[in-house]
Order: sequence, then structure tokens, then C-alpha cells
Amino acid sequence: MTSVEVPAEPYEDSGPSGYAAARLRLLQEESRSGPSRRSGLARLTDEWLEALFTTAALASGVRGAALVAVGGYGRGELSPRSDLDLLLLHDGGDPGAVAALADRVWYPVWDLGLALDHSVRTPAEARKTAGEDLKVHLGLLDARHIAGDLGVTAGLRTAVLADWRNLAPKRLPELHALCQERAARQGELQYLLEPDLKEARGGLRDATVLRAVAASWLADAPREGLDAARRRLLDVRDALHLTTGRATDRLALQEQDQVAAALGLLDADTLLREVYEAARTIAYAGDVTWREVGRVLRARSVRPRLRAMLGGKTAPERTPLAEGVVEQDGEVVLARTARPERDAVLPLRAAAAAAQSGLPVSLHAVRRLAAMARPLPVPWPAEAREELVTLLGAGEATIPVWEALEAEGLITRLLPDWERVRCRPQRNPVHTWTVDRHLVETAVRASAFTRRVHRPDLLLTAALLHDFGKGWPGDHSVAGEIIARDVATRIGFERADVGVIATLVRHHLLLVETATRRDLDDPATVRAVADAVGSTGTLELLHALTEADALATGPAAWSAWRASLVADLVGRVAAVLAGAEPAAPQPAAPSAEQERLAIEAFRTGGPVLSLRAQPQAPGEDAGDGPEPLGVELLIAVPDQPGVLPAVAGVLAMHRLTVRTAELRAAELPGAVAADGSGPGTGVLLLDWRVAAEYGALPQAARLRADLVRALDGSLDIPARLAERERAYEKNPRRRGAQAPPPRVTVAPAGSRLATVIEVRAQDAPGLLHRIGHALEAAKVRVRSAHVSTLGANAVDAFYVTGPEGAPLPDGEAAEVARTLEGALR
Repeated sequence: MTSVEVPAEPYEDSGPSGYAAARLRLLQEESRSGPSRRSGLARLTDEWLEALFTTAALASGVRGAALVAVGGYGRGELSPRSDLDLLLLHDGGDPGAVAALADRVWYPVWDLGLALDHSVRTPAEARKTAGEDLKVHLGLLDARHIAGDLGVTAGLRTAVLADWRNLAPKRLPELHALCQERAARQGELQYLLEPDLKEARGGLRDATVLRAVAASWLADAPREGLDAARRRLLDVRDALHLTTGRATDRLALQEQDQVAAALGLLDADTLLREVYEAARTIAYAGDVTWREVGRVLRARSVRPRLRAMLGGKTAPERTPLAEGVVEQDGEVVLARTARPERDAVLPLRAAAAAAQSGLPVSLHAVRRLAAMARPLPVPWPAEAREELVTLLGAGEATIPVWEALEAEGLITRLLPDWERVRCRPQRNPVHTWTVDRHLVETAVRASAFTRRVHRPDLLLTAALLHDFGKGWPGDHSVAGEIIARDVATRIGFERADVGVIATLVRHHLLLVETATRRDLDDPATVRAVADAVGSTGTLELLHALTEADALATGPAAWSAWRASLVADLVGRVAAVLAGAEPAAPQPAAPSAEQERLAIEAFRTGGPVLSLRAQPQAPGEDAGDGPEPLGVELLIAVPDQPGVLPAVAGVLAMHRLTVRTAELRAAELPGAVAADGSGPGTGVLLLDWRVAAEYGALPQAARLRADLVRALDGSLDIPARLAERERAYEKNPRRRGAQAPPPRVTVAPAGSRLATVIEVRAQDAPGLLHRIGHALEAAKVRVRSAHVSTLGANAVDAFYVTGPEGAPLPDGEAAEVARTLEGALR
């Protein structure tokens, strides 16, 4: 859309105060926004600087000089807090006079508090600096005359552009390397929760780079949507500058709602989705452009020699890949005989061939398919379904091919429900990707597990569909099951296979949530999972999907510990599905180590403990692999009130993360109290699985000393944890984040042996200590605790009983949950 230029409102005088007042009026005009405001601000600034320069040149007696805008200002795009990028060009005359001229221009700018990036050079010096510094060369490509000798500016522009085109074969690979390094450092704009609108991949810097590539005449970016995407990012940056009052390009979480409101958008998620869509357009244009640059440079270096050898022109070699699909110049293109208007499967066949070959699909081929391919019939023919599965099973090569199809709207045409998850942000910091990219990443991860399942096609399809429900209100697993049935039927799966895919989608979180939050020794736990899964074949697929989903979520979502728990649960469920009954848990006899600690605690009247590292997972490298299984902490302590919160508090003080905790009374027949007066009051055995947040584990002696002090009241744990929490909240990455309130529920039919209380809350130092205090106050006994933390979210399950060891009545359990939630709020 072409914007209408509205003249900037004139200001009373050419001095700083007149310019400042006119600038403020312009920024406060609600009717002026977007390109109109940016160009108006640039024009207003031009007029002020022209007046400054003209007066200064007369005063200093300098001739043959010009004031030139470069970079973003050179393009006439001034955001409210943008730097002024200025170059003072001169013909090499009196250095003192040139310096005086520069001072008379720069100081008024500084006096207004405007950010200034300035330089003073002759045209020869400017060309020399550009030849040495690629970033300077890029800025000069946008040079624009403001005041002074127009011939000096025009001469420099012509020379710089000629240099750029002559040096393009050398400079463009350097520029590409810079872009790749910046992307590795800043991340991809289309996936970041707090993106840098300028420096991240797909941001404003990349849009500027594409202009520079086009200026080289070697290649040009796909134009469709590119200017609109760039304008949208500039509009967001403008709103960010006006909202914060700062020259920032980072769209921080705490500012997104205000920026969205300033742009007239519904909410922060709508804002992020628009940012992601713009970034995706720019990033894809970059991929296509750099591929074309590489192709042109390779052709320039090879073909002249080849032509000379063959004595004439050579036709590009074309290698058949599939029906209607060939490889040419390192890209997948359509064969000359291909007829997209007659072959509805051709888009999927071309995509599958490209992914299997590890080649990109040419832009021309994708656009021709998007323009001419006829829709697939519903349900799809078997060939189309097989080609989709082949595409999903190609591993990492799937991603660029999928992105190419999506850029031209082919994915949404094939799978209409894709539109609801496309570019949808995920606010949970555990997630690395947007919903749509996470789905593709899950399929990529699942492709590595296709040899361990009997139906790879069902695994890959479920991986692609498992989070489709996130585009709808309510529980995404429940909504996703309905969508998965519809999509799987549309794709052409048989009814039984549709049922399996729907079950996988409905229960894709079941294994990991059960394994990390429930007591696997409880028959009710295993039976509930077996009933939900239904068959060993589905269990096998669900196990693979669980791991693929977690690996595609982010590094915090999967570990050797979680993998071991899930594998244990799968083994127990498989036995039940094979006909075995889950064994009722029998109180295990204390191990020799536990018995030794219990006797020592009983004899001394104080806590004793031991730390014992757990073995690595098979084949795991302790240094480079996933996190180890943790450390077993055994504690024996004379039974007394406050044991659970005391132990939890001491562990939090020592920065130990608790994963599981089991508490039980030890039977010590014939034991006598520490003072020899007769039988004691009993001993509690606590079996905890812990891991150090960072650094080495604390010494057992230090833990014991602090535990003794915590139990006798001489160690003020709440005060120590409050101090840590204050430091935790000051962390810049947490500042401004609005955490939802905690939620405590009673898990229905969680166990026949105990009541399961589930706590969902913001993770913070001492959370388990506070929960323990609240449960103690509610006069319930904790049999075991299962702690799971994903990013900033803690989901903990506590198996509790009444004083006599029986599950709590429903009313009492609900009251305990309400009390605990109130304490955490």
C-alpha cells in the first residue's frame, strides 16, 4: 500500500527550540503514524539541518562541502528515537575551517539530546573506509543529500555504488557470513518472546541487507510482501519508541501490551503474531536471495571455463527425482512435462523429493505450484498421504522445504486448520518455537524414532497434529483430538488408524505428566494409563511421540531423569496391557544403608544423612549428554513436627533442586532412645532425589549441620529464603513478568492409597518449603512428593493421608487444597 505524504507542520524558526517544538507536535499527532510520520520526521529534520549547515558554512567560510544522511536516515525512515547518521563531506580544504563547520552542526544536535552517529571525510576517505569496513559501505549505499554542494554528494554516491557492484563477488559472501553470525548471536525474530526487531534474523537489518544485494545487480529478493513486512516492523519499532521513551529495538514482555494498544491491536499475542509473520517473510526472502547469489557466483566461476572447453553454450543439467520433478543447479524444479493443473499430488511429490534429496525447492517452482495446482480430493488418494509421510520423515531437510511451501500458502491449502497455529506464540519460556514450527520440529525429532515403532506413518502424522488444539479455546489436548480425527480422515487414513492418531493427540502429555507427577508404585497410576492407551501398539507410538515432543520443545523439557521415569512407566503399563495385574505396593524393607541411618538417628536423637550419586543412563556422557539422573539423598530423623518444611528449606538454601521425595516411618524393634530411658518416638526415613542448580553438590556435613539448626529453630529459614527470593525477583529477565496465581487441586481418582494434591505455581526459591509448612498446618501426612519444574512453572504432586494413614474424605481434601492455595497466594 502506498502511503500519502503529508507535509510536516512548519516550525517558527530554524533554531533548536523551533525544531524541537515542531518535532514534538509531529510525534503527538495521532493522525500521523507509520511511513507518513517517519518521512515527515525525516523531512522536518532535513530542513533544520539544512538551515544549520548553511549558516555554519557561511560562518566558517567552507566551500565544496556537503551534509549527507546515511543508513536509516538516508532512507528517509526516522523512528521517534532513531540515531541521526550523518556524514560531513568536504573537498580536503582548510582542516581548521572544516572542524569549525562540523562543530557548528554537531553541537546543536547534541544540545537537543538527539543520538548522533557522525563522521567527517573527503570522498576519497569515505570510499577507502567503505572498502575496509563492510558496514560503512552498506550505510553509504543509502546516502542522501541534505545540504551543501550537491555535486560532492552525487559523485560519492556514484563511486560508492560502482565500487559495490565491482566488488560484489567478494563483498556479498562477506556480507552473508556477517548475517549468519548475527543470526547465531541474536536468534530468529519469528520465534523469540522478546525479539530484537532490528538485529534478529528476519528483522530490519536483514531487510536492509536485501536492498544492498539488489543494488549489486547479482540477485534480487522476492518482492511480494517484503515491503509490507518491513513497514510493519518499522511501525512496531515506532510504537515501542513512543511507549518506552527510549531508543530500543527489543520488544520486552512488559511492554508488549502497551505497544499492541498503541497499534490498535487486540493484545500482545496478536502483536507477536504480526511481528512473526513479517519476520518470516523477510527471512524466507533472505534464504531465496542468498541461494540465488550462490548460484550466480558459482555459474560465473565455472561456466566460462566449461563453455570454453565445450566450444559453445551448455544447457543446465537436469536430473530426474520423481514424476514431474527434477534437480537443476542445486534446486528442485518442475520437469518440462509437469502439469500442475492436472496433477493434484505434484506439490507434495515435489516437496517430498526435495526433502529426501536435501535440496531446496526453487522459488519459481513453488509459485507455479501455488498458482496452478488443483486441490486434492477429500479424502486424499493414497499417493498424497504417502508423500506427506515421506516429507515428514526426511529429518532436518523437512524444515526448509516446509517453509517454502508455507511462504506461498500451500500448507494452509493442504491443511486448512494450519492457519490457526501458524505463527502462534507460546508464552511458556520452556518452548523454543512458535506452535507451527514446534509441530514441524516434533515431526523432525520423530523421524529419528521411526525404526523403533511398527507404524511410522501414524507417529509422524500424530507428531504434526499433536498441538493443533492450541489454536482453539480450552484444553488443547481435548480440542486437538477432535481436529486430529477430522484431519486424519481428510488425509485418507482408515477408521482404525484415525482412532490411534486421535488417541495419541489426546494423550500426548500423559506419559511425561504421569511419570513425573504420580507414584508409579501405585496400581491406580499404572491402570489409569493402561486404560487410556488401550493397546501395546499405541503405547509404543505414544512413547516415541512423548520423547519427540519434549525434545522439540526445548532443553528444559527433556532429561535423562525424565526419560528414565517415562521408560519405567511404559514398562509397567506394557506389562498390564499384556495381561499382568499391577502389583499392590508392599512396604519395602529398609535397605542396609537406610537401616543404618535410622538406627543412628534413633541412637543420637538427631538427623543423619548420606548423599549417593545415581548411575548415568546407558551410553550417556556425563560431560556432554543430557543431565544425569541426580543424587539420592537419604535422611533419617527422629519423628517430630516440621520435618518436611525443614528439609525442603535447607535444600533450597543450598540450591538443590528436588525431583522426588518419599517419606515413611521406620520400624526399629528393640531400639532405645538416645538417653537410654526406653523406647523412642520413632524415626522418619526421607528418600529424596536431588540435583544441584549449578556448581558442585554441598558436603553432607554442611547439610546436616543446617538441618539440625532448622529443626531446633536456631536457623531462620524463612528469612534466608526471603532474601534469596528478593534477589531472584531483581533478575532483569524476570522483571515485569506477570505470573498467574497458583492453583491447587485434588486429582480425581489419583490413588486408592492416598489423596493426590496437585500444586501448579510459579517456581521460586523455597516453594517446596512453603508447601510443606502449609501441609503440616493442615495436619496431613505426606507419603511422597513428585516435583516437576518446566522453566518458571512448578507442577508438584503430593500423596497425602490423614493421621491414620488413609486417604482424606472428599470434603476434607478439598479444604486442604483451598487452604494450601490460600497460603501460596
